[in-house]
Amino acid sequence: MTRKSPAGSAPRTGRPGALWAVPGLVYFAVFAALPMALVAYLSLTEWGGLGAPRFVGLDNWARLFDDPLMGKAVWLSLLLTAASWAVQTPIALLLGVWAAGRQRTRAVLSAIFFLPLLLSSAAVAIIWRALLDPNFGPAAWLGPALGLGSLDLLGGSGSAFWVIVFVSAWQFIPLHMLLYQGGARQIPESLYQAARIDGAGRLSMFWHITLPQLRHTITTSSVLMVVGALTYFDTVLILTGGGPGTDTSIVPFLMYRVGFKSWELGYASAIAFTLVLAATVVALLMVRFTGFGSMRSTREGM
Repeated sequence: MTRKSPAGSAPRTGRPGALWAVPGLVYFAVFAALPMALVAYLSLTEWGGLGAPRFVGLDNWARLFDDPLMGKAVWLSLLLTAASWAVQTPIALLLGVWAAGRQRTRAVLSAIFFLPLLLSSAAVAIIWRALLDPNFGPAAWLGPALGLGSLDLLGGSGSAFWVIVFVSAWQFIPLHMLLYQGGARQIPESLYQAARIDGAGRLSMFWHITLPQLRHTITTSSVLMVVGALTYFDTVLILTGGGPGTDTSIVPFLMYRVGFKSWELGYASAIAFTLVLAATVVALLMVRFTGFGSMRSTREGM
């Protein structure tokens, strides 16, 4: 049965539009809200994985502020997030704008650049761990060939962290490059034609046309990048195991070690809930202060 609609418009069904949201809401409730509620409850308990959890109130949360490992892990996570954004954003932006060209060679090279994204993070970490092995990988002969001696980047106190930044960038830059490529292709060519008539050069057009038109794409990419960097885990686990020492023990890895090495699942739940809250707050702040929430079209008024 359908409702009568005004002349010239399509008929509307009698089913409320809100019902279309029910499957998504159920999915969110079962796979997001319910697990988070369980984690919030476990963060108030002491539990080793067996038996019934023992309620301890806010003890685990108080421990967060007194744990020196947690403080260092937070600092490393923030540094990793900032470094990942600073490295990946300009490279992905430039590659994406370049790949937006219509030449066939650019399309072929774009497909090649995209290949690292087809691999899982675990596979990427295993590949780079083998390549950087100081005894059997290319690093074993590259170091002496360059006069650097033993090139143990994964075992170095200062180098292991930057290896993680590099490997993560190598894998995820193609994703952000695709975002920028799609955004750049939506920029009206008439803007560039008008700029050329006025005598603008490539750099001027990039700065005054391309970047402003890509502001929503930059926000989208940055949110994905920041949230992803805050939740890095498998790359750290396989490449460095949190070492050397605790030099790469970021918050997700500390949560794993506390929960599944020390079997302090209550404290690990507090760490996990803190991580989710931090990622959510950061994402909301980025959306709020970049104007992304309004999502006004970049073509408005054209």
